[in-house]
Amino acid sequence: MSSVKPVRRLAAPTAAVAAAALLLTGCGSDSDTAAALSVRSAYIPQPVSDTMAAGFLTIVNQGGAKDELTSVTSTAAGSVTLHETVGSSMEEVDSLDVPAHGQLVFKSGGNHLMFEKLKRKPVRGETVTVELHFASSGPLKVEIPVESAVYNPKTGH
Repeated sequence: MSSVKPVRRLAAPTAAVAAAALLLTGCGSDSDTAAALSVRSAYIPQPVSDTMAAGFLTIVNQGGAKDELTSVTSTAAGSVTLHETVGSSMEEVDSLDVPAHGQLVFKSGGNHLMFEKLKRKPVRGETVTVELHFASSGPLKVEIPVESAVYNPKTGH
């Protein structure tokens, strides 16, 4: 006689109940109605100028609502402005969208931060602290490393 035990048929209903519970849990989460922001790939190329520098980073939004980057502040500069590049034209803007489940990319040759009236010229190996301000979300404080003037990140920006 074989010692094979009969298979219980509860696996499918149990899996269905678990899937339904997960679905219901996700329906009421804040990620569906709010932005969930983080920053990655931040850097400042060591500036050539004593008064200006550019900054690059990616703001990632894992939430279900868009937000807007409205300003950036830093004690390292008199002002930090947002610049948008469209085609070959660069212009200062008041805000930039951070799409739901998307990202806002600042990269060389594209959108970037412009640090103006530097208090002192940042050098490679240092970090520059900035605070990112948004229309809906609370501010994010970011430590941006200063890289060589010819730094080319692996992320492509």
